[in-house]
Amino acid sequence: MMKKKTLKSSALCYVLLVLILFVPCISANAQNADSIRHEVLLKTDKGNIRIALYNETPQHRDNFIKLVKAGFYDGLLFHRVISSFMIQTGDSASRHAKPGQLLGDSPESYKIPAEIHYPALFHKRGAVAAAREGDNVNPERESSASQFYIVYGRRFNDSMLDAAQSKLDSQTNGAVKLTPEIRDAYKAKGGTPHLDGQYTVFGEVVEGLDVVDLIQWVSTDDNARPLEDIRIIKAEVVK
Repeated sequence: MMKKKTLKSSALCYVLLVLILFVPCISANAQNADSIRHEVLLKTDKGNIRIALYNETPQHRDNFIKLVKAGFYDGLLFHRVISSFMIQTGDSASRHAKPGQLLGDSPESYKIPAEIHYPALFHKRGAVAAAREGDNVNPERESSASQFYIVYGRRFNDSMLDAAQSKLDSQTNGAVKLTPEIRDAYKAKGGTPHLDGQYTVFGEVVEGLDVVDLIQWVSTDDNARPLEDIRIIKAEVVK
């Protein structure tokens, strides 16, 4: 009887030792998974744009990856382009749109709850953010299921940033303030500060900002649609 008990005790100690050694590995792997940023490559008529997705906005990240893997963005146009501001895509109707057709208002079956993390995530040059309907019909600031924009913007000086802050105060009842660090970023690299704290920023361009620059200068019609179709040929998850 004593021999059997000793064997059982030894086996139990071995199992506990394995668990002790294995649990930290699981924890470390989970932490590594949380720290990895997925990346998506947009192959466009004008060149490639590589986007890193933020883990701080998991619902937007996962929705974007789902749509990319399903091929949703393949063939879609950049249907709204405003120089020194941004380029926008994601309207399903743009895939087979006729010249001059008004785009941007196609019905969607769902929205994504806002994941606004200002001041950690703001509208610096290269920021990727979700489009949405205005506050008057969308007070919760829920995001479009598929439409997003890439910020180009402009560089600001202090007087321009003071004016942007005044606009923000009016739009957000003084809730959104440009920090010294964010002001420095807008002066050094540019962006669109008047959108801060009001739209979900869920990623950033890590390669191909020159392509965004090229697109944002194209000629457009009165509805900001490019006169020459600019298309996402293929979108794919690359990391």
